[in-house]
Amino acid sequence: MGKSTSGIFLAQALYEQGDDPMLIDADKGKTCLDWDEMAGGMPYPVVSKPVKDLHRTLPEITRGRGSVVIDVPQVEDHERIAKGALLFADLWVLPIAPSPVEVRRLFRDAVFGDFLEDMQEARQDAGRQPAGVVFLLTRTNTNRATKAGPDRDCRDELANHGFATLDAQIMFHDDMYRQSGGARVRALGTAYERAAKELKDRTPGDAR
Repeated sequence: MGKSTSGIFLAQALYEQGDDPMLIDADKGKTCLDWDEMAGGMPYPVVSKPVKDLHRTLPEITRGRGSVVIDVPQVEDHERIAKGALLFADLWVLPIAPSPVEVRRLFRDAVFGDFLEDMQEARQDAGRQPAGVVFLLTRTNTNRATKAGPDRDCRDELANHGFATLDAQIMFHDDMYRQSGGARVRALGTAYERAAKELKDRTPGDAR
């Protein structure tokens, strides 16, 4: 499960917790929008907005919402769209599979870390507070953190780079997540429910 699945289920969890969310599909692949159409409409608004000036267009669109979830495209494919989303969002949630090798690849040559730092500086230049940054482990063997195993190794590797990880983690479960049709989306009782609660407890500036 990656970012689009996490976006759908986190928005659903926030809705079930009474938070009045909106999901912005900023990925040109329109996975979240397709999911919304398959469901005949999710119980919260799903808006397709793969544009380069998200930080300027979203304030008007999202005014009055309890929370806003953005499905951000891959930076290497659509850098300007991703930058606009990061300028707008006060909390950056980064899904990643529980692989220390994947973490090392992510931070190889410091390109990824430098990109995040550059975006934090861009927020400051725009008069915004630093965004919170947290990783979400997906495709795990268990839905709770372990004291030893791939998820523990991944958490430790992320901590070595100065990043926090949510306690909730998303177990690999095709029936519940990847293969579930839009109409079947429910976050109640899943790890996404716990993840949403953790995210609501975090505040801008809880960066690492």
